[in-house]
Amino acid sequence: MNIRSPAVLFLMITVMVDAMGISVVIPVMPDLIQEVSDGGLSRAALWGGVLSSIFALMQFVFAPAIGQLSDVHGRRPVLLVCLALLVLHYVIMGLAGTLLVLIFARALGGIASATHSTASAAIADLSGPQDRARGFGLIGAAFGLGFVLGPVLGGFLGDIDTRAPFWAAGALTAANMLLGYVAFPETTSERAPRFHPRRANPFSAFQSLSHLTGVVRGLLVLLLYQLAFAIYPAIWTFFVKARFDWGPWMTGLSLAVFGISMAIAQAGLIRVIVRHLGERGAALFGLGVTALAFALTAVITNGALALALTPLAAIGGVFTPAIQAMMSKVVDNDRQGELQGVFTSTNAVAHVVSPLVMTWCFAYFTAETRADPNPGAPFWLALVLVLIAVPVMLRLRRAP
Repeated sequence: MNIRSPAVLFLMITVMVDAMGISVVIPVMPDLIQEVSDGGLSRAALWGGVLSSIFALMQFVFAPAIGQLSDVHGRRPVLLVCLALLVLHYVIMGLAGTLLVLIFARALGGIASATHSTASAAIADLSGPQDRARGFGLIGAAFGLGFVLGPVLGGFLGDIDTRAPFWAAGALTAANMLLGYVAFPETTSERAPRFHPRRANPFSAFQSLSHLTGVVRGLLVLLLYQLAFAIYPAIWTFFVKARFDWGPWMTGLSLAVFGISMAIAQAGLIRVIVRHLGERGAALFGLGVTALAFALTAVITNGALALALTPLAAIGGVFTPAIQAMMSKVVDNDRQGELQGVFTSTNAVAHVVSPLVMTWCFAYFTAETRADPNPGAPFWLALVLVLIAVPVMLRLRRAP
């Protein structure tokens, strides 16, 4: 795989834009929700959880269908159409004046962002079986870079106007769509013979893969990890505002540090870890580092120290490309899109459930009526989820 090729560059930018669709709204979320509705920070956090869950729910519903469409019709047309929908999503976000319009826009953005599965399938097309951990690491690095640019745009431009970040992100997405139209060739020559509506159902898609060695256990540990890791987009903005009184700029800076660290970990560190520990060992390493990060964040009270510890959580993100590489070896090439669609749906389930649970937990422990508010309480819950995932991961064997 040539990481300098226009095709790989386009795929990385596409995933980066997907991440921006999640993260660009994070620094301005409290102000944006309070701008279009009434209520304090706790109520805004609850609505933030609803918006995040709707975005992820659309990914869950549509990711298997989009992944399978890319197996049948090719990666290129699917990616270009979804990027066009993502541009429309940003335009609506920039114009939204009510919560109902925001909900519709986030639903459309969730559908369009299901392209993550197609981009991952294209990377699998371009990589040999032994090189896929590196390829998925590049996808993870691009996602991390999106978490740099998204918060920077949201934090810097959000201080000027709460809608400005969406126009900037929309322009970047449109430019990437043009790059894909000009420079991205079709990557798969092994087309599935036809579209199977049954497999387009996320539950049926899971069932069709569940008989393969390790798939069920692998998806379970991935789900537990993502339920915990989704705490960052769900409550980070509200957490740092409540505990450290950070505004959009400092929040965006902290998320930028997170994204840079994730990009470094998944583009470079993953190769070193896999070389020495193997894919299974790299996944366990990621779980351990993530657990430590959650425990420290739950109790920390110093804003500067919290910023310094931000890279620790990002390094734990090596878990995702490691588990993806393990599981990609159990399916044939003409079903990589379907498998990556199931991956995306699993992630989406976590991002449907986690924001609702984490924001409720945050709202409960920071309610105005509480004498001893504790914004760090959701991180204890996330820690428990990771600790449950560890023994499941220990029982997951290497794929034949």
